[in-house]
Amino acid sequence: MIFTPYKNNILYKTTMNSDEIITQLQEENEKLKEQLDKYLLKNKTYYEKNKEEQKIRVKEYQKKTNYKSNYIPTPEQRKEYARRAYLKKKDKIQKEKDENTENI
Repeated sequence: MIFTPYKNNILYKTTMNSDEIITQLQEENEKLKEQLDKYLLKNKTYYEKNKEEQKIRVKEYQKKTNYKSNYIPTPEQRKEYARRAYLKKKDKIQKEKDENTENI
């Protein structure tokens, strides 16, 4: 008897040998790949057919929500971001040094 994982990671007893199990799983894998391809193809064709409508919807949504796609941080914000990144990097290096001295 071989225990095989199946359905929600529960082990079931089977009398199949490992080759049969492998072929069964490969067949299941192929079926799932076909279903995934069908699903992705449907979405892709939908957006290709309705490309202009989608662009219009996005523009309307951006106007409605006051979305700005060309965001440029101010020089003060850049300095703040750079300082935060520097301090985080400095803390990380310090922690690594502390861990190395504890391990020795």
